Amino acid sequence: MPTIHLKPTKLQHLDILFEFQADKEAGYLAAFMPKDPTDKQAYITKYTALLTDKTVNNQTIFLGDTIVGSIAKFVMFGDAEVTYWIDRTFWGQGIATGALQQFLLQETIRPLYGRTVFDNYGSQKVLEKCGFVKVGSDKGFAHARGAEVEEFIFKLE
Repeated sequence: MPTIHLKPTKLQHLDILFEFQADKEAGYLAAFMPKDPTDKQAYITKYTALLTDKTVNNQTIFLGDTIVGSIAKFVMFGDAEVTYWIDRTFWGQGIATGALQQFLLQETIRPLYGRTVFDNYGSQKVLEKCGFVKVGSDKGFAHARGAEVEEFIFKLE
């Protein structure tokens, strides 16, 4: 079986990563999406800028030589947060957990927070397997669902 490894995200990865986030089913589960997840130019512009932001650690997740997702640390409201996205065709294979475990070895800032919509049980399990503990909840408008939804907040000390 090919191994999971991370590499710093490059401009040439963005086309593939855009296709993953354009998947409607995956977007529904992620919930908190851009207003128009099909706007490729907006995606490329946003992530091109993030690649030069020193407060953001963008990594591309590979399974062997194949790009299967992304993982990043960013700062929101003064808190360091982690986010990840796995191509839906690779869900349920432990890739998100393995990638997050590797990411936590290189991204050592603590506390580190993770958020997931209330019904994204897979992502909740990933965070818990990696030592995150549920510490609260919040509500926000989820463009992918067209409604306000609850999200759970997890913390790693």
